Amino acid sequence: MLFNSLHFLVFFTLVTTLYYSIQAKFRWILLLVSSAYFYASFIPVYLLILSVIILTDYFAGLWIEKAVGRKRRYLLIISLVVNISFLAFFKYFDFINANISALLGVAGTNHRIPALKDYFPMIALPIGLSFHTFQSMSYTIEVYRGNQRAERHFGIYALYVLFYPQLVAGPIERPQNVIWQFHKNMEYCPENLKAGLWMIIWGMFKKVVIADRLALVTDDAFGAVADQNGSTLLIAVFFYCFQIYCDFSGYSDIALGTARAMGFKLMTNFESPYFSASVSEFWKRWHISLSTWFRDYVYIPLGGNRKSKIRVYFNLMVVFLLSGLWHGADWKFVIWGGIHGVYLILAQVFKSRPNPQAEKGIIKILNIGWTFVLVAFAWIFFRAVNISDAFVIIGKILTLADYSAPALAINNAELIFCLVLIFLLMYKDYYFPDYVPPKRRFWISAFAFSFLCYLFGVFTSNQFIYFQF
Repeated sequence: MLFNSLHFLVFFTLVTTLYYSIQAKFRWILLLVSSAYFYASFIPVYLLILSVIILTDYFAGLWIEKAVGRKRRYLLIISLVVNISFLAFFKYFDFINANISALLGVAGTNHRIPALKDYFPMIALPIGLSFHTFQSMSYTIEVYRGNQRAERHFGIYALYVLFYPQLVAGPIERPQNVIWQFHKNMEYCPENLKAGLWMIIWGMFKKVVIADRLALVTDDAFGAVADQNGSTLLIAVFFYCFQIYCDFSGYSDIALGTARAMGFKLMTNFESPYFSASVSEFWKRWHISLSTWFRDYVYIPLGGNRKSKIRVYFNLMVVFLLSGLWHGADWKFVIWGGIHGVYLILAQVFKSRPNPQAEKGIIKILNIGWTFVLVAFAWIFFRAVNISDAFVIIGKILTLADYSAPALAINNAELIFCLVLIFLLMYKDYYFPDYVPPKRRFWISAFAFSFLCYLFGVFTSNQFIYFQF
């Protein structure tokens, strides 16, 4: 079920109420059953895939902890292969297949390898597969490293993978952060409930009021780039930067708030990323759970920054190419990741001594602006329908002669409203990133923002962007 739906509102209210109403020893059962129902509301059959992943990694964790020598490594590899195999089969089979067929065509061979969808048209990418496979892999890796004890309670481990707030779009948790919380008796705390509700309301506001409204412009412009002029596409790219931010961080806010209402604390996934003064800083603030996952399980094992300069550059590029591929089975995502890899490599090549003056004043503002431009440029490849469209967009934006009056899917009043929303969003991110209304004004503020969501929200039950990954 979608967070931005009446179905979820009823579900969340019922589960949270029951959670505090039943005995602590039965709460894990409530959460596990509720999480299974939440996921089954999308496509029930894909619970079977999650069950196989859960069973594999549960027993792998127990066996890895008991094993010694090379056997531990082999068990870890088996666990990782099972997880990656599911991901490769459902997400990358047709992508790999299409590229092999293209290479055979170049070699003069017309044999076409059958695509998975040709034989099984009903098969689709399970929602959130990239997220919960990465979370499962982090468990066995941490057990292997000795940073997490293998979980004996099967239900608690299953809940670690299935926990509904972050099941389909993160944050990608680490076992050290959440498993112990499922064992803890969470007492009812009004402050946790209020903080959680405010995160949900603010996340909903970002999604249905800001992101979905900006989508009216971006979907129209990116959907037919040949018919758009440079000014229209420039505005669309600018709007998309904030659409994807509000859409994804809005989901994360709702996820964190849903968990917080029951006393659980999940890791922060966004920290005002568009105030970053460098691309490196941007990746410390954007999709933090994924960037730290690649840092801990790919970049550092490859040698991190402890190797030669050439090797460091190689490690960075590998991480960001994989990050791009993680986002989607399409070369446009690989290019998007590669662009960010190039940014970080160039930053290493031209690295200068720390300058205290660059941390404040006009220099910092210029750095923030330049970083935003670089990130926005990369988003073109991420959002474009295909690579060809991405180059058309870039060409039209850079062609000054193509800057006639923009032809947007919204009128001037709505355009101004969108710009005001973006300004208010950035104002809050900068001055009040963790703001929760004070006790006396909480319920009034919560009602007011909920009413704004109803009044100005684009209630089309749009799926969250990151569900496709």
